[in-house]
Amino acid sequence: FVNKDSIMIDGISMGRYLVQVDYGYNKLWSDDSGRNLAGSQSGTLIGIFPKLELQFRRLTKEELHILAPIFDSPSQTVQYYDDNKGQNVTMETYTGDWKVSNKSINKNEPFSISFIAKQRRL
Repeated sequence: FVNKDSIMIDGISMGRYLVQVDYGYNKLWSDDSGRNLAGSQSGTLIGIFPKLELQFRRLTKEELHILAPIFDSPSQTVQYYDDNKGQNVTMETYTGDWKVSNKSINKNEPFSISFIAKQRRL
């Protein structure tokens, strides 16, 4: 099983900020993919593009100030344990949208953000 402390983004360990991580291994198929009239699937697999959805605990204002620039940057370097490879791997990512809700002073509510591979997994 994966240790959340093994996730590093731009050199910063995410373990102390996380409550959950979902690992997605999303397949991208070519235009020639689909089912024929007999119901058989065919096509070309372009690749598998890992996606990590990180759920963060309530963060202080100071912690969010450290992480927000990473979330907003056009790319990140993510290190994580890949079950297929059986080892830590590094990938370049982009992030999905994110938002923060505040119900109390100086702390936000838990939130999540996705880190999506820019290149297919080799």
